[in-house]
Amino acid sequence: MTEQKKGKVFLVGSGPGDPGLLTLKAKECIEKADVVVYDYLANAVFLDYAKKDAECIYVGKEGGRHTLGQDEINRLIVDKASEGLQVVRLKGGDPFIFGRGGEEAQELVKAGISFEVVPGVTSAIAVPAYAGIPLTHRDFTATVAFVTGHEDPTKETSNIAWDKLATGIGTLVFLMGVGNLANIAASLMEHGRSPDTPVAVIRAGTVPGQRTVTGSLRNIADIAQKEKIKPPAIIVVGDVVGLRKELNWFEQRPLFGKRIVVTRAREQASDFVACLTELGAECVEFPTIDVIPPKSWRDLDRAIGNLESYQWLVFTSVNGVKYFFDRLEASGQDARNLKGIRIAAIGPKTAEAIREKGVNPDLIPAEYRAEAVVEAFRKHGVKGLRILLPRAAEAREVLPLELEKMGATVEVVEAYRTVKPEGSKNQIKAMLEKGDIHMVTFTSSSTVNNFMEMFKAEGDQLLNWMEKVTVACIGPVTAKTAEERSLTVRITPSDYTIESLAKAIVDWFAQR
Repeated sequence: MTEQKKGKVFLVGSGPGDPGLLTLKAKECIEKADVVVYDYLANAVFLDYAKKDAECIYVGKEGGRHTLGQDEINRLIVDKASEGLQVVRLKGGDPFIFGRGGEEAQELVKAGISFEVVPGVTSAIAVPAYAGIPLTHRDFTATVAFVTGHEDPTKETSNIAWDKLATGIGTLVFLMGVGNLANIAASLMEHGRSPDTPVAVIRAGTVPGQRTVTGSLRNIADIAQKEKIKPPAIIVVGDVVGLRKELNWFEQRPLFGKRIVVTRAREQASDFVACLTELGAECVEFPTIDVIPPKSWRDLDRAIGNLESYQWLVFTSVNGVKYFFDRLEASGQDARNLKGIRIAAIGPKTAEAIREKGVNPDLIPAEYRAEAVVEAFRKHGVKGLRILLPRAAEAREVLPLELEKMGATVEVVEAYRTVKPEGSKNQIKAMLEKGDIHMVTFTSSSTVNNFMEMFKAEGDQLLNWMEKVTVACIGPVTAKTAEERSLTVRITPSDYTIESLAKAIVDWFAQR
């Protein structure tokens, strides 16, 4: 009987929280892993990179509450690797900067398990940078030290040389030290650091929930307590903290500190979420709509099989484009088979999706809604023409009805379905109850109706919560639906696009 081949462990640093700071190497490791063992400080969004059949195990340590002790974590990664699996031990920041990665590596060596270390962007550097604090600066200091703010409580004496640290290093960065802030400040002052030395405490750095308070060694503990600053947080001590007034870039973004719910379908929300996040918002994805294939492809396939019988092909959404061209290719055809057929797109995003398929639309209305498409067709004249309209099963009937009134024959075929997802509403409900949500965005009537239906059990209580929330809708049709459901709509952009909606949101908060 042959001995089972041992696997390998990758000790991976996931960075300080901002998903954009994950390294390419770290992403590659997660994508290939059979098992991902992840910490509290490792952004859970990174688990989306894991294989569908990968086992993801949470071993977080939060505020003294340990899911697993360190010895158990060591045993877990050894056992999984001993089964011949590729294991990613995913840690916040860098595994070798107060991440206990060295201890885990030693255990792997003892067990004869191969391992690699994938460094991460440490919070000790990234978090101050996101607070506008350079750790070194030629006008202030050329030295910096990283110090644990939470030494092993079982040690009889501290191995921190406070007498040398207090006056020998220009910038001090303490990790995991909020609970011990008063003692840290006292130790530094006791050993010669000026009580007037500037100090910053930065909580949840590099993500939209970042909070920064500043003071001096003399008063920072009282300020942090008054402001209820809790872990995870970084403490920066030194004259460079004063540069924050000039260099604070991250917290100055127009939507910083605003928590915005995005109800769009998950596969379509990424551009909107990325846009709002770049502007500083904390986006909460709560898709109230899922886009799925139709129950049967029969009608769409039949229409594709008779393409030569149509003079116009009208797309009212990116989804319609996607599913139509998927079935076109499945039938062994491609864009060349649309020769002779004129194509209309309801808006710029839909038009862009069509162009990506190698086809230029013939008609894009100035206003991005069904009524505008109708008016555009009036100029072309459609009497006696056959028009194919691949769309969702449930959609507004304005377009086909008005085109038929003009004498066209319109064949509406189901290209996809929109359904209410099964996702949990508990997180959103709790945030609405606490008043922690600043805005809810809707990009279609379906997102509005499904949102309201998902909270049907809450009755009028939902409307009470929503009175404190700004409602933003992509266009007048969506806004009308929201108002019919007793919501007060504050934002409707003049152009019915995601970009215009984002700009309108920025303008709204700027005015307040």
